[in-house]
Amino acid sequence: MAVSLAQALEARTREAVLYQPEGHRPEGQDKKVRCFACGHRCVVPPGRQGICKVRFNRDGVLYAPAGYVAGLQCDPIEKKPFFHAYPGASAMSFGMLGCDFHCGYCQNWITSQALRDPDAVSSIREMTPADIVRAAIRYGAKVVTSTYNEPLITSEWAVDVFKEAKRHGLVTSYVSNGNGTKEVIEFLRPWLDLYKVDLKGFNDAQYRRLGGVLKNVLDTITLLWADGFWLEIVTLVVPGFNDSDAELRDIARFIGGVSFDIPWHVTAFHQDYKMNDTDNTGVAALLRAAEIGRAEGLRFVYAGNRPGQTGDLENTYCPGCHALLVERWGFEVLQNRVKGGLCPNCSIAIPGRW
Repeated sequence: MAVSLAQALEARTREAVLYQPEGHRPEGQDKKVRCFACGHRCVVPPGRQGICKVRFNRDGVLYAPAGYVAGLQCDPIEKKPFFHAYPGASAMSFGMLGCDFHCGYCQNWITSQALRDPDAVSSIREMTPADIVRAAIRYGAKVVTSTYNEPLITSEWAVDVFKEAKRHGLVTSYVSNGNGTKEVIEFLRPWLDLYKVDLKGFNDAQYRRLGGVLKNVLDTITLLWADGFWLEIVTLVVPGFNDSDAELRDIARFIGGVSFDIPWHVTAFHQDYKMNDTDNTGVAALLRAAEIGRAEGLRFVYAGNRPGQTGDLENTYCPGCHALLVERWGFEVLQNRVKGGLCPNCSIAIPGRW
């Protein structure tokens, strides 16, 4: 008998760490648990799944994914995108299945929506943390990245991989929607170095259409920065969804309120998944968004997905003397002049991991 994807995934799990019993649970009563891997903080009854579809309660024990990948690929770190972390390095990217959001424009919907959308047909491959790290070393990757699906909901597995990566001197990173909790950030803190958050807008009603809550993401961003992760923020600029001057200004002001040193990437939307009737983002819209970010005092604003079309907005410049530090074309680093984390011209410290 053929095994369904859901059955295959259920067999590749272990007891979760990021949960607790819900209530006093007197003998004989329902053994509900509360998960805190993501900001939904699902209360999960026995025999049911959380919103993510991959964490489930079996007889009062929450189980989480382990032991497989749905995607494994070596990418430039600039593709994540991290622009202030080891320019030119390679990142071994791995992902599982599932997401706690259901964005209509998701570019990774084949993996993120695999248990929610019958058209998202994905396969999995059994792997151990050592297998992933060996692949990273074989391809000369400096960084190991949890991506493709939402990494928060598979954080126990990511930490297993990251522990092995750390034993081999590798850097670790998350590419995430940022719908976190204090508990999951504390769990990740010893093993995770770099964190990219997709800040999808600044309108809570629109966030709820995607399956999230704006405040959860804003709180996670604030916590990540305060806890010392290297953080970069991406906003996919979607025409008619989040591209008004007012909303972009609100995003920039929020980021500046956390730190003017956080890089903000404004990137171009292209038609995908369920959003094929929305115009692709033009270069002018990216330039406008970047100008808003700079006007609000952000020191590092980048425009992405339009290689060679956005002027100097792919490059990193010194916030002190304005010297060119890192020159890029798309995901390619043409030159990197940062030395020991400092500008070679004026010796000012450049925020990031160099």
